[in-house]
This record gives sequence, C-alpha cells and structure tokens, in this order.
Amino acid sequence: MVKLIALDLDRTTLTSDGHLSEANKRALSGAIKRGVHVCIASGRAFDTLPEEVLNVQGIEYAITSNGASVYRIADRKCIKSYILKPQSVDNVLSVCKQYPVTYEAFIRGCAYAAKEYIDNPVKYGATENAIQYVRSTRILKEDIIQFINEHRSELDCMDVVLDDDILKRKIIDELYESDKDIYITSSVKQLIEISYKDAGKRSGVQYLAGLLGIDRKDIAAFGDADNDIDMIQFAGYGVVMGNATEHLKSIADYVTKSNDEDGVAYAIENILLN
Repeated sequence: MVKLIALDLDRTTLTSDGHLSEANKRALSGAIKRGVHVCIASGRAFDTLPEEVLNVQGIEYAITSNGASVYRIADRKCIKSYILKPQSVDNVLSVCKQYPVTYEAFIRGCAYAAKEYIDNPVKYGATENAIQYVRSTRILKEDIIQFINEHRSELDCMDVVLDDDILKRKIIDELYESDKDIYITSSVKQLIEISYKDAGKRSGVQYLAGLLGIDRKDIAAFGDADNDIDMIQFAGYGVVMGNATEHLKSIADYVTKSNDEDGVAYAIENILLN
C-alpha cells in the first residue's frame, strides 16, 4: 500500500514548459485526500521550486539539491542538510581549472551562476526550454569562482556546467579519483552535480520515511534521469516516465506515460492507488 509518493519535478511532474498540469494536480490532491504523504524530490534548490507545486495543499516536504537539503514547506524551514567539505570545493575548482567549464553554486536554498552562463545558457549545453528557467532562478555573479572561494565552507552543493559529453565523463572520473567525500549525479546533459557523499535523493526519501514511520515497501518514487536512480531503486514502487533515460527504464518497476501526457497522474490513478 503506497503511503509516501516522492516526485521529481523537471521532465517528470512538470510539463516540458515547466508547469504543473491540471491532471497531475488533481491526482496529487486525490492521493493526499486518501492519506498518502506527497513530497518533492528535486535537483532544484529550494528557492527555485515552482510556487504552483509548493501551493498544492498537503505537499509537506521538499527534498532539494539532489538530497543535500530537506525542507518543511509550511514554514520553509530546512530540517536536514549536508554541506560540501571546503576541501571538496577546492578540489573541484582545481580539477576543472584547465577545462572550458563554468559553475553554479547553491547556498541555503539559493542558486548562483556565472554571468557567462546566464547570458548564454545554450553555449554551455542548456536547451532552449531551459533558458528562461536559468535566467529567472539564478542570482548572477560576475566572478563565480571568486564567489565560490569566498563561500567554500557554506555550499549545499555545486554544479560544473559544460557542453561536452566526453569531457564530462573525464571530469567525473577525475573528481571521484581525487575525492571520496563527494556524491556526483546528473539531471541533464550539461551538468555535473556535486554534493556531500551522504546526499542523494535516496538519502532524502529515507530520512522522510523514518520521520513519518513509513516502510520503504510503501514508498513510490517518480523520476526521469540519472539523479533519480538511487531513489527509484530504494522505493517499493519505482515509477519512471515514458521520456526517461533507457537506463532508468531498465531498473524501474513501472514505466508510465511521458511528462507531457500526465504520466504522474496516470500512474497514481491506474497503478499505485488501485
């Protein structure tokens, strides 16, 4: 019996243009009325979460920044968090200094990005659909490296941004070889998302399950990308979207319709609650 639903947002619960459909909203509200706990489980920082999701009555918690921080939505209070070690921050900058990359930094739920990324997200691999999201949710920093250095002991997490799949794999391998205190994932092709080793969406879901007294077999998790893998594997019901990566589909319990076909609503109404 499903008692907790954990929802990835982008390309999962939200449509491709970043909105919550009426069908998904009705399905979530219906599940909540039946006593199911619903939480957000996103790579986004808390301050970048869409209000139309936060305003769904009964969604209680938000796992953010790929599990680096967990918030209680009612009072927007962070109830659990991990911080990158300063040495890890230094190491990321050292490994990447020779490569054509830029950065994003996240501190207490706020997202910061370099001017060059905000000015031209597509240059760094962002899709056209993501331009408005990047520009509307990031706080511009003229010198992002200086900003990161000044706040090296405060970062919830950080992203390396680049438009080169081969280089991306090389940097990930170098980071893991040089630092055992990090967790690395990727929600979209241009990002290497780095947080403390004990983070991850699974970590956040596991924490909330303990807080609410819910067994993992009674958890359903929805996702579409690599940063959802650990959560999908942990949940009793791992549900992935029709538009998900092939690897995620291969490890899922269920594959639902795509995010633009109200796949979350379809799975809740036809699989999970029946």
